[in-house]
Amino acid sequence: MTPQTDTAETLFYKANELMGKGEFAAAEQAFRLALVLEPDLAEIHANLAWLLEQQKRYAEAEQCYRQALLLAPWQLQILSNFAVMLAALKRFDEAEALYRQALLIDDDAVSVWSNLGVLLACTWREDEAEKCYRRSLELAPGYRKAAFNLAYLLLRQGRYEEGWQRLESRDGVEPLEKELRETPEIDCWQGQDLTGKSILICFEAGHGDMLQFCRYASLLKKRGASRVSIHCHPGLKTLMTGLDGVDDAIALGEAITLGNWHYWVALYSLPRLFMTRIDTIPGDLPYLSVASGKILHWAGETAIAGNALRVGLVWKGNPNFENDADRSMLSLRELAMLGEVPGVQFFSLQKGAGEAEARNPPAPLSLADLAPGITDFSDTAAIILNLDLVIAVDTAVVHLAGALGKPCWVMLPAYRQDWRWLKDRQDSPWYPGVMRIFRQTSAGDWSTVVAEIKMALVQLKT
Repeated sequence: MTPQTDTAETLFYKANELMGKGEFAAAEQAFRLALVLEPDLAEIHANLAWLLEQQKRYAEAEQCYRQALLLAPWQLQILSNFAVMLAALKRFDEAEALYRQALLIDDDAVSVWSNLGVLLACTWREDEAEKCYRRSLELAPGYRKAAFNLAYLLLRQGRYEEGWQRLESRDGVEPLEKELRETPEIDCWQGQDLTGKSILICFEAGHGDMLQFCRYASLLKKRGASRVSIHCHPGLKTLMTGLDGVDDAIALGEAITLGNWHYWVALYSLPRLFMTRIDTIPGDLPYLSVASGKILHWAGETAIAGNALRVGLVWKGNPNFENDADRSMLSLRELAMLGEVPGVQFFSLQKGAGEAEARNPPAPLSLADLAPGITDFSDTAAIILNLDLVIAVDTAVVHLAGALGKPCWVMLPAYRQDWRWLKDRQDSPWYPGVMRIFRQTSAGDWSTVVAEIKMALVQLKT
């Protein structure tokens, strides 16, 4: 029980401390007790709003933000935090108005310019977004968030020269990279001569990123490296042992002796170091392979009578991904109309979220569930090599199919399409000749995309 001698100020600081520890219920109680004592203190309303927002109690959070702004309409942080929440809820016009209001108060607000740029980029007002990012960087050249946001915009437009440079401002450096930076026995590779030298490619980002950029291992080998190693997710280790140019793969969590290499390099730095442009993307396919015994095993699992087209399906990605609610489908039912195309047998490659749906597919979809036999990405790769086509939302499986040189149709959301698919293209220079892109034209509308894919399947069968 909080003593009656506590002041609003002490309760406020106590609530912030509890919130920092993740003790949300206790923090909320302290904030509300503070408001009983000082109902006109804007900071309490604002921090309570942020706490409620973290719990996805958006309607309550909005009430608190609005009360805070009634009491302190000049407070930039309150305006910005409220705008960020509204933008996340796709209430773009309201969010933009708040950002503009904040800039009227302080035209030199670095983070507000960057956040406004994010909103504008998400609504395809890219020229305006770029001006916002550059204004932020003009005010604070070292502001990493604005530089990183600008990198995504430039890369999506295919402006790779500056885009890769700006991408070096990314945060979230992995623990191994931090350790490597402090290890004098191994240098960060910045293009030095690799003849007779060993180099370690450091794990970075998600499975799809590793699958897309691991192709640079072969280029390191061509530069004369005597040994190329790659640090990767456990589920990729077996697959990476068959990667062109790689001598050994080390999984996250395995013991690693840093003195075993002359150089190390972060995965996402490789395109910059090899001066990759649209017309110089290393696009030789395939660059991954799978053991013949595993391919043969899955050939039996995917065998069908007649000459039906064998098509793999993936309709959901990792739910922890920041934009997963938009890039993933709500359910397998959204693909059901594909079952109306005669002469096609579908196979589920779905693992994790959505996997259980494959056990009882919606009519008229004929779907064989392969997930129970998949132990890692090498199994998924062997399955793909036994299929004619993969149809998937934007997940690692798309990059896997591309890296194997197998035809893949990727379905992209209208909201926050990933930079790697570039803008307005129906193909991908990263996976030439095998990738076809189907894009939403309005947020959340998968039915139009699936109808287009259904027509494409019919054409493929004729």
